[in-house]
Amino acid sequence: MNWQKSSLKKLTTFKIGGKIDHFVEPRDESELRDALLFAKCKRKKVFVIGAGSNILAPDRGLSGVIIRLKAADFSKISVKGNVIECGSGVYLNRFLSAAKNSGLTGAEFLVGIPGMIGGALIMNAGGWGKGIGGLVKDIRIMDYNGRVKIIKKSIAGFSYRNSKLNRYIILGARFILKKGKKSAISATIKKYLDYRRKSQDNSLPNVGCIFKNPAQGSAGMFIDACGLKGKRCAGAVVSERHANFILNARGAKAKDVLKLIDLVSHKVKEEFGIKLEPEIRIWK
Repeated sequence: MNWQKSSLKKLTTFKIGGKIDHFVEPRDESELRDALLFAKCKRKKVFVIGAGSNILAPDRGLSGVIIRLKAADFSKISVKGNVIECGSGVYLNRFLSAAKNSGLTGAEFLVGIPGMIGGALIMNAGGWGKGIGGLVKDIRIMDYNGRVKIIKKSIAGFSYRNSKLNRYIILGARFILKKGKKSAISATIKKYLDYRRKSQDNSLPNVGCIFKNPAQGSAGMFIDACGLKGKRCAGAVVSERHANFILNARGAKAKDVLKLIDLVSHKVKEEFGIKLEPEIRIWK
């Protein structure tokens, strides 16, 4: 197993975060267990990362053990009938392509989301009122003592942009989709992707939507109504295109993003009486 030093800036789409001394990409489950044992012996906190597309990492770095499940053993995918089985290191676009190529429908809403299966399950990623948890048959997990088991969907506790899976390490999952026509699947994917490209702002490093949508409507709509588009805190700025995006415009630090998150939250609460809840994972 190849332990490395690295930077959270290199591992996250926000391009923010300090140095880390213990970073590893296990080749298989045995090496993953070894990494967990190392962390336990050293009394280090374990952080599991995938694409790093939903994480705000601290400027000071982390003294814990950072594990990324990206190796081939965690990136397998297979289709049997209307069931897709894949590892936690499979990117969502690859999962969606496998579904489309097999004539399976139901996952089109995931198009354009830059994460991997593991992270998507933990946050129940999705769009248009749907989440990936709705497709799950079962999930293969490892606990932090190295024990592997398969858990049912009901135990995962899926809710809007959340789950109870962060107490486990996701190894993989099986998903149930429906048979469909490839032409119709492709058309739906194009429709969703066109909308994302027009409405979202990926011109600069970011982590997608910062806040969950409250029950009253779109978080971006309330932020925009407060006149906060373009609001800046040092290198971090609220997108002019999508008010629920914060961009790393000029060497932003985590502290800049956090200040902007606090400011936006305070303004929306003050103007509308709505408490916005972060959708992203804020590592400390």
